[in-house]
Amino acid sequence: MPSGGGKLWLKMIVCSCNVLTDHEVRTAVTTAAPRSAGQVYGCLGCSAQCGRCARTIRKIMDEALVGVGCPAGCSCAAHSKPVA
Repeated sequence: MPSGGGKLWLKMIVCSCNVLTDHEVRTAVTTAAPRSAGQVYGCLGCSAQCGRCARTIRKIMDEALVGVGCPAGCSCAAHSKPVA
């Protein structure tokens, strides 16, 4: 049985070229504070290959930043969208 209250945390590969998981991207965002998908690759010791995962990595970054709270004046995609 997995730890953490019995919840099973599945990891999804978001970059097949570098075999990066969503968990690795979230960890990099919350520990190293990269500002771009390219910086996430660098934090994880690799570089962009085909680029198909860049939008997914950006989305994960935005979700992770909203979860921990961005600093005042942050220009991440979650805060740069016009208010409806």
